[in-house]
Amino acid sequence: MSLPISIVIPLLNEAESLPELAAWIDRVLTAHDFDYEVIFIDDGSTDNSWAVIEQLRAQNPSIKALRFRRNYGKSAALNEGFKVAQGEVVFTMDADLQDSPDELPELYRMVIEEAYDLVSGWKKKRFDSFIKNNTSKIYNWTTRKLSGIQLNGFNCGLKDYRRQVVKNIEVYGEMHRYIPVIAHNAGFKKIGEKAVKHQARLYGTTKFGLSRFIRGPLDLISIMFVSRFGKRPMHLFGAWGAILFLMGLTSAMIIGIAKIVAMSRGVPAPLVTDSPYFYIALTCMIMGTQLFLTGFLAELVARNSPQRNRYGIAERLGVEAPSDSKKAALQALELFEQRRSKSQE
Repeated sequence: MSLPISIVIPLLNEAESLPELAAWIDRVLTAHDFDYEVIFIDDGSTDNSWAVIEQLRAQNPSIKALRFRRNYGKSAALNEGFKVAQGEVVFTMDADLQDSPDELPELYRMVIEEAYDLVSGWKKKRFDSFIKNNTSKIYNWTTRKLSGIQLNGFNCGLKDYRRQVVKNIEVYGEMHRYIPVIAHNAGFKKIGEKAVKHQARLYGTTKFGLSRFIRGPLDLISIMFVSRFGKRPMHLFGAWGAILFLMGLTSAMIIGIAKIVAMSRGVPAPLVTDSPYFYIALTCMIMGTQLFLTGFLAELVARNSPQRNRYGIAERLGVEAPSDSKKAALQALELFEQRRSKSQE
C-alpha cells in the first residue's frame, strides 16, 4: 500500500483539458494502487472550467477544488493548494496536458526510495515557442549561478515534494518559478531532477506574458535577499548605514582638523563648504543615517508583519477550511494506517 498523495493543479481557462487530464491521472494512479486526491485551483477562470470541475467531482470524489474570486496568479494558487493538501507526497503539475501523468509513479519513487525532499521535472525536449524556450534558458542559467542549485529546469510545473516541504514554504508574487530555491533556503537540501516528457499544447492558449521578463528577475532578487536577511534586515541596512556614516564623519573631521591646523599656523584656509569633499562627507552621513533607520524600521516590520497570503475563495469542493486542514490531514493518515494494517493482515 502506497502513502497517500496529493496533486495540486492550478488552472486558468482550461475547461477543454480538464476531463482528459482527470481521466489520465486516475488511470495511472489506480493502476499503481495509489490513494490520492487531485486539488484543482481555479485561478479566476472566465470560461466554464468550474462547471467542468463540478462534473468531475460528481464522478470522482478524489477530485477537490478551490475557486478564486479573481485571478491572483499561479503562485497564489499553489500556496493555497499546499495549505489544504493532505498527502504525504505532494505533486504539482499544469492543467494544459503538457505535463504527463505517466511520470508520477517514478517521481513518487524518487521521493520515497531515494529520500529526496523535492524532485523537479526537466523538460529536456520542449514544445514551447522560441521566445519562451530561450527566456527559460536565461532564467535557469541565472538561477543556477545565484542559488548554487544545479538544476537544468527550475520552472517545470511537474514536481513532487515531501509533505514537510510544502507545509514549510510560502509562495507568492511570481515565485513559483523558484520553489526549489525557496525550499533549499528553508533547509531542504536534497533536491533532485528527472527528465520528463513534455507535450505540445492541445487546447487553449499559453499564459506566457511579457511581464515575466520583469517580474521573474525581481522575484529572484527578492528570494535571495529575504532568504539571507529576511529575519535580520538590520544586519544588512544597519551595517552599511554605520559604514557610510563613519566614512562621512571621518572625512568631515579630517576636513575640519585640516582647517584648524592651517588657521593655527596663520595660513589662510578656504571655507569648509568650498571643498567638494565636505559635500561627499555630508552625503555619506545622510545616506548612512537613512540606511540605519531603514534597517530599524524593517526590523520592526519583520517582527510584526501579518500574513501576506490571503486570497478571496469563492467556493470549495471537498476541501476543508484552513483551520480544519490539520485535523483533516491527521484523519487521512489514520485512515491510511488502518488500510495498511488490513492489507498486511
